[in-house]
Amino acid sequence: MATPYRDLFAAPGTTGLALAGLLARLPLPMTGIGFITLLSQLRGSYALAGAVSATFVLTYALLSPQVSRWVDRHGQGRVLPWATAASATGLLLLLACTVLQAPDWTLFAAAMLAGCMPSVSAMVRARWTAIHRGRPQLQTAYSLETVFDEVTFIAGPPLSVGLSVAVWPQAGVLAAALLLVVGVALLVLQRGTEPPLQTCEGAAPSRSLLRQPEICLLALLMLAMGVVVGTVDITSVAFAEQRGQPLAASAVLSAYALGSCVAGLLFGALKLQVPLQRLLLLGAGATALTTLPLLLVGTLPALAAAVLLAGLSFAPTMIVAMSLVEQRVPEWRLTEGMTWLLAGLNIGVALGAALSGQSVDAGGVRSGFVVALVAGSVVLLVALLAQGALRTSASSTSSAGMVP
Repeated sequence: MATPYRDLFAAPGTTGLALAGLLARLPLPMTGIGFITLLSQLRGSYALAGAVSATFVLTYALLSPQVSRWVDRHGQGRVLPWATAASATGLLLLLACTVLQAPDWTLFAAAMLAGCMPSVSAMVRARWTAIHRGRPQLQTAYSLETVFDEVTFIAGPPLSVGLSVAVWPQAGVLAAALLLVVGVALLVLQRGTEPPLQTCEGAAPSRSLLRQPEICLLALLMLAMGVVVGTVDITSVAFAEQRGQPLAASAVLSAYALGSCVAGLLFGALKLQVPLQRLLLLGAGATALTTLPLLLVGTLPALAAAVLLAGLSFAPTMIVAMSLVEQRVPEWRLTEGMTWLLAGLNIGVALGAALSGQSVDAGGVRSGFVVALVAGSVVLLVALLAQGALRTSASSTSSAGMVP
């Protein structure tokens, strides 16, 4: 398995690209939980903390595709510094509001400004695409990036919470702001891997890519997968607390990430000759099926095993979805296309956490897992609906010379 990944880094500048991208994407998972930890300590209200965090997540999900659209038009080197500066300013303003005990509405305004944060995951994937377009290494690169996403979502929240609790309430959010500025700066300075601007005669990206049925369906599929992730997070914590072992929740959630990381690395090392749209359907089917065991668990070890199984389908399905976007959108709109999928995923995680939280409060832990089962079924349904749109777009893009 090492050979495909060794080949991946044979191109100049790729090691620095991977490291800068890993550092620059840490602030995203640190920020939401950082807001919650900070405000729950200083304002004593989880409702306020959750609302401010949700404001950041939703603003990010809505603005990041627009930032990526500007990147496609003007380049990462010109757009990323401005978007990063705006987001870091929002983070620092929120910290200032907590220090100065400003009114609650100022927290929401600062959180919205912080939502200008660029989608670093999409930026790095766009760079890999420019380096390895049309080569087998591209699937390996997407696999590695999906694993890196998982790693940051494992490491980011505990880092933010630990700093806020052990050092200073504002320390987690402050660290996120510093990492964002440093990480993006390191990424922008690597001119050698920045994608060249692509233009299309007589065309301008004035309409959202969500108007393309296949992109809209892929974003909806990622949203449903995000609901599964958010539900597993909240319901696993509730299950562990119900068993009187709240600390065990971290081990259970790590099992999900472990399953996804292992599957992603293995998938990246394979050279499958199966059409991508069929792989999408297989991944969606696996996602739906692996939510069923969650309803049957009765012990923490059984939950960890079920969660590990559920995680196995996440990374491969996401990798296939990103590969389909790379094939279905013009080169000059690639970053925007990928960002819509990532935005859908983030909205889904927030929505899944909210829905499962209400379900657990109303009907117990088992009802929370029902939310994951329904979301998994939606993933499969959307994948089925997407088959026709993907076939149509494949025919049109092939005739236009977009797909090799």
